[in-house]
Amino acid sequence: MKIDIYTSPLCGFCTIAKNLLLKKGVEFTEYDVLNDPSLKPVMLKRANGAHTVPQIFINDHHIGGWNELFSLEQAGKLDKVLMAK
Repeated sequence: MKIDIYTSPLCGFCTIAKNLLLKKGVEFTEYDVLNDPSLKPVMLKRANGAHTVPQIFINDHHIGGWNELFSLEQAGKLDKVLMAK
């Protein structure tokens, strides 16, 4: 499983999303768009123009941001998504 998360150190929702993923015991690659502005256009392209952080990708599938990640968790579907190969 491959998880990418585009973040900013000033983003509270980024921290919450990362903490949820850590709680689930999954590893992820973090891309800090504030400290490396060259990552922003990559994120925009991958996220179909979404410009807010976090932007979360699981196995190259765009999940969305914190709201979408939390919705999956609330619906009991996040573990299944994280278990998919």
